[in-house]
Parts: sequence; C-alpha cells; structure tokens
Amino acid sequence: MYKLTFFVVAFVMLTSCGDKTKTNDDFSKDTAAPSEESATNPTDAVAYDPNRGIGKHTSVDLGDKLDEAMAAEGEKIQSVKCSSCHKLTDEKLVGPGWKGVTQRQKPEWIMNFITNPDPMIDKDPKLQAQLELCLVRMPNQSLTDTDARNLLEYMRKNDGVK
Repeated sequence: MYKLTFFVVAFVMLTSCGDKTKTNDDFSKDTAAPSEESATNPTDAVAYDPNRGIGKHTSVDLGDKLDEAMAAEGEKIQSVKCSSCHKLTDEKLVGPGWKGVTQRQKPEWIMNFITNPDPMIDKDPKLQAQLELCLVRMPNQSLTDTDARNLLEYMRKNDGVK
C-alpha cells in the first residue's frame, strides 16, 4: 500500500509541473541591463527631489489660515487609518509621532508620501533611516488626494496652525 501511495504522489508531482515548452514567457531578456524606459524614469535616485518626494503633487496651496472643515475630515481619517501606528506627539509608536511634521517637511512631500509611500521609502534616505528605526514600512492606505489633503490639514492643526 505504501509503495502504491508513493508512486501516485510521485506521478502527481511530476505531471503537475506541466509542459515548459508551451510557455509564452521570454526569460532571455537581460534584466541586469537598464532599459531605455528606466533610464528616463523620473523616480531614479538622481531625479529624486527631497523637498517634494515622488508623486504627482508638485504644488500644494495651504492658505494662511487653517481650514477647520478639512481638518475635521482629516481627524476622522487619522482616527481610522493612522492612529494605530502614529501618535500626535513626538513619541514613536509603530511609526514616528506627528508633532512638528509640517515644519520638517514641505506640504508636497507630505501629500506625496501619504498617497505614494512605497516609491518614496525606496528612494528617500531619511525615510530609509526612519525605516531602520521603526522596522515597519508605512503601508499604502489607498487614500484619495482629497483624503490626503484633509489629513495634511489635520497635521497642520496638530502643529498649532490656526
């Protein structure tokens, strides 16, 4: 009985591998050589702008005064999506505390990081250093631009903007 089971399992394993000659994948491309597309990719380390990060937000108009309605919406988002990892003080939880973030970073950088964290973590030396301290990458929360802007306004409120 054991011999029969062994042969059946061996036969299933061998046949499950399938016929490799019918694949359409072309593995002959040299993946080590940079392609023309990646050579012109603006996310390359040479093109990385530490003041705005990587993303579509190139200019964010904040206004002189705090938009209370936006900050209230941002607070709702923070309580659901951010509070489990970030405190509103400078104390580290899982991620760094938010106190002073709007003084340390430009609004474009914050917006790009909220909406596009993975490429920024991969390119930004300060974020890479922060990752070494926190040991956990910030997950992409799939926030809309409006959500990110509301969250930025709440961060401004947390930093004392009135």
